[in-house]
Amino acid sequence: MATETVLIEKLAERSARFDALSEELADPAVASDVKRFPGLLRERGTLEESWNLFQEWNGLVVRITEADTILEEDGDEDLIELAKEDKESAVSEQALLLARAQNALISDPMDNRTRVIVELRAGIGGDEATLFVADLLRMYTRLADSSKWRIETMVEQRSEVGGFREMVIGISGKGVWRGLRFESGGHRVQRVPSTESQGRIHTSAATVAVMPEAEEAEIEINDDDLDIDTMRAGGAGGQHVNKTESAVRITHRPSGIVVVCQDERSQHKNRARAMRILRTRLMEAEQARLHQERSDFRRTLVGSGDRSQRVRTYNFPQNRVTDHRLTGDSKSFSLEPIMEGRLGPLLEALEELEREERLRDL
Repeated sequence: MATETVLIEKLAERSARFDALSEELADPAVASDVKRFPGLLRERGTLEESWNLFQEWNGLVVRITEADTILEEDGDEDLIELAKEDKESAVSEQALLLARAQNALISDPMDNRTRVIVELRAGIGGDEATLFVADLLRMYTRLADSSKWRIETMVEQRSEVGGFREMVIGISGKGVWRGLRFESGGHRVQRVPSTESQGRIHTSAATVAVMPEAEEAEIEINDDDLDIDTMRAGGAGGQHVNKTESAVRITHRPSGIVVVCQDERSQHKNRARAMRILRTRLMEAEQARLHQERSDFRRTLVGSGDRSQRVRTYNFPQNRVTDHRLTGDSKSFSLEPIMEGRLGPLLEALEELEREERLRDL
């Protein structure tokens, strides 16, 4: 099927969904539903550009049809000349509109998200893996600082050597999802650990998961599905943390997801953070299920967020970072700027790859 036909069919589908949502949102019963209304309004917003483009396309088709009708008749020469000019203009506008439509259709509905939750966990490698998590955290912190994003620590589990077994942070700001969406997956480091007396290179690993933070209205959680336990916080934290039951563990029985938060002194704050993380993990699981079912709307491998996929290797002896989703000369980058949070060239290469993949999937 020709690219033009595919693009217009996609615009027509999204336009029809936009009209259906507009009608639904006009229903007083829906407008008064505080849980349902925001989600429908947000979905309608993601379709508005496609709706406008489809209306423009239909207007151009009408102009071309009217011009063809005049050209088929033996009429006034001046009128025929005007019809020719208008048809040429409309055809040119169609070509430009198709380019705009292509960009609109391959954009991620999540692109405008301004809040994400990032989970970093140590993998193989023992203490060295926890130190690598600390390095990744520093890398993302530098990136956030340069991007004017705000970071909030949600879960922190330190190791005895100054690293982190687990670190969960919330990051908010303009463009945060677009800037971090390629980071999910397995990150591997090759270097000589500070504890290695023989100078041997060790390989350690960490996993990163970047998830758009779910709004309360997007994911409905039944209180009856939750087991909520309180306990004394473990690890460092002072007398208050160790003497009060401020830590909270929430188990979502239907999914089996367990979230523990203990870093705040307030049990109320720990519970609120745990619910934010649970809601986001549930949304991530639902998106993964939908992407699996709808192969024609699946997210490309570049941004799939599969934690089991090894996405990047940080080779310290060779001062090189290799992203395994890229190919050829474009897959390797200098280590030092990457570790300082200057990921721009790497992320741009991944964005171009994802764009190519999405165009192929249209």
